[in-house]
Amino acid sequence: MDHFLYRDGALFAEEVPVADIAAAVGTPFYLYSTATLVRHFRLFDEALAWGPHLVCYAMKAASNQAILKTLAAEGAGMDVVSGGEYARAKAAGVPGERIVFSGVGKTREEIRLALEGGIRQFNVESEPEMAAISEVAHSLGAVAPITVRVNPDVDAKTHAKIATGKSENKFGIPIARAREVYAEAARLPGLKVIGIDVHIGSQLTDLAPFELAYRKVADLTGVLRADGHEITRLDLGGGLGIPYTRSNEAPPLPGDYGALIQRTVGHLGCEVEIEPGRLIVGNAGILVSRVIYVKNGEGRDFLILDGAMNDLIRPAMYDAHHEIVPVTEPEVAVELRPFDIVGPVCESGDTFARGRLMPPLAAGDLVVFRSAGAYGAVMASEYNTRPLVPEVMVKGDHFAVIRSRPTFDDIINRDTIPEWL
Repeated sequence: MDHFLYRDGALFAEEVPVADIAAAVGTPFYLYSTATLVRHFRLFDEALAWGPHLVCYAMKAASNQAILKTLAAEGAGMDVVSGGEYARAKAAGVPGERIVFSGVGKTREEIRLALEGGIRQFNVESEPEMAAISEVAHSLGAVAPITVRVNPDVDAKTHAKIATGKSENKFGIPIARAREVYAEAARLPGLKVIGIDVHIGSQLTDLAPFELAYRKVADLTGVLRADGHEITRLDLGGGLGIPYTRSNEAPPLPGDYGALIQRTVGHLGCEVEIEPGRLIVGNAGILVSRVIYVKNGEGRDFLILDGAMNDLIRPAMYDAHHEIVPVTEPEVAVELRPFDIVGPVCESGDTFARGRLMPPLAAGDLVVFRSAGAYGAVMASEYNTRPLVPEVMVKGDHFAVIRSRPTFDDIINRDTIPEWL
């Protein structure tokens, strides 16, 4: 569910007409619904109400501080994967004890930053990283709380580029080696083992891979406790998918996911952490774009938009599908025609959809990419010297720009010309 609905023939974001925002801000732009963000977070929080837990929002999905502050006010923790994301979380007022640091390439500088600023835990991805955390913590006279990310060799049955739990993926430590790695962690100075971490992929639409992975984590918990480790926290990752079309079968609900977690690991008496990103913010955001030209080609017609692959790269990178709808609601009986929907970037890959059935559109008409809140603005670039897309947030009957569109001068003036030129 989201809060982008047609009323009297016009698309609204909560109580604000999308066309009014486009007139004020210009296109393309990202638009987020506060009500949808809050609703989706609460669904996860309620799904785990049966026991101690923390829902840590995966910031990599969308990291604008307005989004972070909205979720933090609801009690969310943050899952960060870089020093920059850590700094963003702190700038948004999230305390260190609610920040989890994930990611396979933590540098010593990032580790120091988190230890000095406060951290809930590091999710350790490798033995060299574990040694680095120990070294930095020991030098600071600090103790770093850690979990070890185990790779359970479970096929998440998702896109190959967002699968993370198979043996050939770069993430985590093979679960078969967990006992020796935990034994090494117990020997190293400056570390305190507190739990286990697992994450098998993104955009999962079936609970079966989660169940298989979590049962392996439950078995490992018993083994590690028998070895003398104090396992009090299970970080079960994120990855629950969203429907990118209105026609296909809906993924499992957060309530079903929470029941699965209770069924597989609830008997262990551990605090549970989950790290959803896409399901919280994906359907809470849309990309609004304008038709520049309608082009009749040889055997196909094109809608050329002012939004491009640098603004929303998921279709080019993952062959991802986004529902694309006009801001003015089409009549029920209108005849649909197939269009290739493309952007103005000089790449053949700058194609959002091929042969997509659309109602009649003309230059100047507004269209919306639904379910664009996750991995949209955060992955945007200035390729072709196109300004980064602004971000806007709606709450009720008002809206605010939460990241402005830079000018050409802003972009160009970041360059530094050597004195010899």
